[in-house]
Amino acid sequence: MATPDLIVIVDSVLTLDPSVPDARAVAVSDGVISAVGAPEDIRALAGDATAIEQVGGVLTPGLTDSHTHVVWGLELTRGVQLTDLDLDTVRERVRTAAAATPAGEWAHGWGLDPNLFTESGFTGRVFDDVTGDVPTFLRMRDGHSAIVNAAAIRVAGLTGAETFPDESRIGVSDDGSPSGYILEVRAMDLVLSYAPDESLEVMAARLRNVLDGMAAAGITTTYVMDYHRFTAPLMEILEQDDDLPVRLKFSPFVYPGASAADLEEVRALQGTGGRRWRVEGVKFFIDGTIDNGSAWLDTPDAYGQGTTSIWTDPDEYRHAVAFFVEHGIPTATHAIGDRGVAFVLDALEALGPQVAAGAHRIEHIETIPDDVVPRFAQLGVVASMQPVHGTHHTRADFSDNWSTRLGVERAGHGWRCRDLRDAGAVIALGSDWPITPFDPRAMMADTILRRPVERPDVEPIRADQGLTAREALEGYTVNAARAAGWQDVAGTITVGKRADFTVWQTDPLSVDAQRLPDVEIIGTWIEGRRVG
Repeated sequence: MATPDLIVIVDSVLTLDPSVPDARAVAVSDGVISAVGAPEDIRALAGDATAIEQVGGVLTPGLTDSHTHVVWGLELTRGVQLTDLDLDTVRERVRTAAAATPAGEWAHGWGLDPNLFTESGFTGRVFDDVTGDVPTFLRMRDGHSAIVNAAAIRVAGLTGAETFPDESRIGVSDDGSPSGYILEVRAMDLVLSYAPDESLEVMAARLRNVLDGMAAAGITTTYVMDYHRFTAPLMEILEQDDDLPVRLKFSPFVYPGASAADLEEVRALQGTGGRRWRVEGVKFFIDGTIDNGSAWLDTPDAYGQGTTSIWTDPDEYRHAVAFFVEHGIPTATHAIGDRGVAFVLDALEALGPQVAAGAHRIEHIETIPDDVVPRFAQLGVVASMQPVHGTHHTRADFSDNWSTRLGVERAGHGWRCRDLRDAGAVIALGSDWPITPFDPRAMMADTILRRPVERPDVEPIRADQGLTAREALEGYTVNAARAAGWQDVAGTITVGKRADFTVWQTDPLSVDAQRLPDVEIIGTWIEGRRVG
């Protein structure tokens, strides 16, 4: 064995590997774990050049957020934050933002709650009087829709008759004129093509702050579920200064209606990247969201919506998924509605045993019936979930927009973590940042408690679907590695795996879930180098 470059001594090491006993010290050689054991045994391996860090705390495998949008998220979080605000407060913040917007620029906001439009319907007219002639673009909190004012409609030349190769659309009022409601990515991209971009330098600074915050929260890796047009230039800027503080794995979008040339273009990106970032895998959407009526459901929601896939021809999705599976490229598919989830499972099942041998995933899985639950384990498809969406955006009394649309029975089948886990499914956890905050301690706490950890007064939502502390930690470590097909190189503290680890002030498995967000992260290491 090579002489270690680094030895880290702690109060306890949680290896999460049943074959490796918990210990108190880890040795690192060339970025890889070379020994795990008692401090005296590991110290005996040191050479003259070995750095020894005695940091205390509890060391776990490095945390992985399995679903974020760290580059596209810069666009998603542009402007004033409007999360969890009432309409009067939103209007006042938008008024202030519009007044401060330089001539020729647009006012932006994000995190808008769809429940604000229960009475008016989705319309931008409620903001026209506070924005005037300043074009204004406000994203909904689900990231799949937006509200724009009359000035933006005018600048973008919207008519309401625009067509797209998928189910994206420009919403219209009863008279057929644009309402200011913009649904799904391609429609939003059309509108934003008329708005000035931020400079790359500003975006790079914002991205560095996000990644530094992730590293400080214990995250060593995140799977980025897109490959934004600014990704490569931003990575180049950041890597000019230093290595990235978080390892990034990008999976480019495959848009509905993608041509054969589009599929080949995405395939050609595979394996490209830099020192700590890499393109690996692809991301599909089979539907939208329940809140805006675009999730694909077995039966219509309360407003008669949710009856179609975002793929105008869903069989084209089958063809596209088969293309990547047959080329050995991991796939991840956003599927929220019960019909959408079942359709993706059907498409993967039709491809045979090669699916179980790969790293294929379904993202979100917000509502599924009993007969769908066991299929994940049967097919070897990973359930990549964000239970925090349920704890933050729904209520136990079913009075929220999400639950009202679905009805009591389907809402009661939301985020079935316990049922999936007990059926043998691999559950990887993530935040979907910026849809919800990325701190894994809060994500884990919500997954255990089934309510917002910061709101002990709130009634849990299906408390029986909560995971244990160990299962939640596995969702950020062992199972996150499996979700990428990285189980041989990451996810546990095992000799031969990457020296990526997170050191907690206190054992995250023994602290009460309510206190989990308060546990300090002492340090974060990637390949034996401290990054947070």
